Amino acid sequence: MTALPLFSRALADSWRGLIGWAVGLAAVAGLYLPLFPSFGGGSQFADIIESLPPELVSALNYDQITSGAGYTQGTVYGLLGFVLLTIAATGWGAAAIAGDEERGTLELTLAHGVSRTQLVLERAAAIVVKLIALVGWITLVVLVLNGPSELDLAASNVVAGGIALFGLALLTALIGMLAGALIGRRVIAVGAAAGLAVAAYAANAIGNQSPDLAWLHAVSPYHWAFGESPLADGLAAPVGLLYLFAALALAGAVIAFRRRDVGV
Repeated sequence: MTALPLFSRALADSWRGLIGWAVGLAAVAGLYLPLFPSFGGGSQFADIIESLPPELVSALNYDQITSGAGYTQGTVYGLLGFVLLTIAATGWGAAAIAGDEERGTLELTLAHGVSRTQLVLERAAAIVVKLIALVGWITLVVLVLNGPSELDLAASNVVAGGIALFGLALLTALIGMLAGALIGRRVIAVGAAAGLAVAAYAANAIGNQSPDLAWLHAVSPYHWAFGESPLADGLAAPVGLLYLFAALALAGAVIAFRRRDVGV
């Protein structure tokens, strides 16, 4: 018998989708990053940015886009890469418990001697591995394109950006899992995970508009990940909050699922 049957099955059932997400992330990086030199290493971006409303520039975090780190953050890590990973994490987190419960297969799984704690932990572990694979892949792609695209990124900072991106995606996925453990409805789990991502991005964008609104940065997981510009300056302490709250969400999912009646 496989030592981690649910973990192994979750990975075996999702490898095709994982390849699709990897292709999408590589396409985003491959499309945008090589364009940086065509803008004069960022000099032409300055004219473009000056022509845009300041509020829009702040909302999209484009104030540093004239640098290689700012451009990579503004196009890949903080925008399209963030969106793709959020969609993947939301789907995986919502399906881990709530998806099975709605299909009627969760009771069958638990009836085969699998504990509720084991189910949550093994499926969370599968999500972690898949997210590590995707973030590791995009990190590798960015490192390969770094030289040809004249981004001038330090390898350690690219890794730091990956750690921040992974933490944000992991928190999203585990919030979805927690909602599924609490309610057992996939639509609610999707709404909780996606809602977190949208609210985090919105809070960061609004907080950028005015010093009077900057307090929103303190409650934005998006800002915890990217507010200190990890691609330019390396990891900062707020990134740790992503992992802290992800751990709390996982613990909450275990406790909630162990206490809730799912018909077995």
